[in-house]
Amino acid sequence: MKPLIFLAAAVVSIHASDWPQFRGLTADGVTTDTNLPLTWSEKENLVWRTKLPGPGSSSPVISSGKVFLTCYSGYGIDVKNPGDMKNLKRHALCLDRQSGKILWNHEIATDLPNKPFTGSYITTHGYASSSAVTDGKSVFFFMGNAGLFAYTVDGKPVWNVSVGEKAHEWGVGSSPILYGDLLIVNAAHESNQLLALDRKTGKTVWSVSGFPASWNTPALVKVNGHDELVVNSNGKLRAFDPADGKELWFCSSIKAAELCPSIVAHDGIIFVLGHPGGQCQAVRAGGSGDVSATHLLWQAQKGSNVGSPVYKDGHLYFINDSRGVATCLDAKTGAVVYEQPLASRQKRDRWYSTPLLAGDRLYCVGRETGTYVLAAKPRFELLATNVIADDTSITNASPGVSDGQIFLRSNQYAYCFGRQ
Repeated sequence: MKPLIFLAAAVVSIHASDWPQFRGLTADGVTTDTNLPLTWSEKENLVWRTKLPGPGSSSPVISSGKVFLTCYSGYGIDVKNPGDMKNLKRHALCLDRQSGKILWNHEIATDLPNKPFTGSYITTHGYASSSAVTDGKSVFFFMGNAGLFAYTVDGKPVWNVSVGEKAHEWGVGSSPILYGDLLIVNAAHESNQLLALDRKTGKTVWSVSGFPASWNTPALVKVNGHDELVVNSNGKLRAFDPADGKELWFCSSIKAAELCPSIVAHDGIIFVLGHPGGQCQAVRAGGSGDVSATHLLWQAQKGSNVGSPVYKDGHLYFINDSRGVATCLDAKTGAVVYEQPLASRQKRDRWYSTPLLAGDRLYCVGRETGTYVLAAKPRFELLATNVIADDTSITNASPGVSDGQIFLRSNQYAYCFGRQ
């Protein structure tokens, strides 16, 4: 899978060192940067740390010397005293890439009702989970039923539009992507739609419906000389022509109440995760109509319900979100190569981030127990465990990378780590 081709075709302001969208330049959690620090703490290899206006689960997006994030404030911060929902604000943030200084902060409110603060759900997921996407000149933020917002990278508002009015108690998990002149967003929970907007004006170019329990970010796959836009939903994996929204094929898929992991593809094979108990399958891209009988290659009872997988040298790597188990599968068969718990029994953790693959290392961020660095090979080896001792807030976001530095965010802080 090479989304770099799709992005660069229309976006000349993106550079190889940028991290312009969720899961990076190639949208698969892989970076070619191998000069990243192995270890860090609040005292070691810390370039900067910035206090954020509120919590959030969106991952850092880096381009044009800037870091883009989202967070929320005004409501649902304190479990015992959530406050008045009328005061809820989402924040579209821009930080200086070198210093971490907040350059601009747009506060976004909506009169539409959101799901009330319920403690376990909202403190787990919050109201700002979608990562931004940028073409190096403009940056786009998806804020659920508050809408889609476009700004220049210098913070000038360009447009904003609604993509649906409904809300979910777990917030929004899907992030927007770019394809040529189109901004594509999975608004399954807001309006049961997959939409493509003109990225310059915000006007809808095409839309399709029918995405139950679809929380994942759409992914682009190149197969047989054409592009396919792939989205997973309850019981059905669907592929579309990204230019006009025409459905190309569908395949029977994992049934679950929510499907957060985005697909990853390699050499025309799509790998899908889902279900709290763990399910995984491989599907050959291409075809027409219902390809369930011809393109479903294997299924396995291993998986994750939140984080997406990464692919390397014939193997899939991921962390089971509920059990905290690092898993390696044979990508050809789905057979388990290894399973290894990460956190200790005394400190169990959940894992919502997606691993980052950098050369021969996997960087895996737990919600409460730090970042685990594993060897990216079909034999488990823990290389390092990195903890910020004075930050006890939750971390749901996946890492970003730029020029030998790792960018992380927790519910309290944004971080930049690099070799010192």
